[in-house]
Amino acid sequence: MSQEANIDDVQEPINSAPPEVRQIIERVWQLEKSRLDKKSLGHINDDILAIVKEAVR
Repeated sequence: MSQEANIDDVQEPINSAPPEVRQIIERVWQLEKSRLDKKSLGHINDDILAIVKEAVR
């Protein structure tokens, strides 16, 4: 199996998710990326919870 096929398999649930779920995934991904860029070691759970609560409203 090629690497491209593996990437497609991993991304398939994201690509087929409803727009609301994709938005949550994108925001959490951006949050995690910014935290890694800053080498932040703090807890991320509260930030993720805030993103999900905002999306549910």
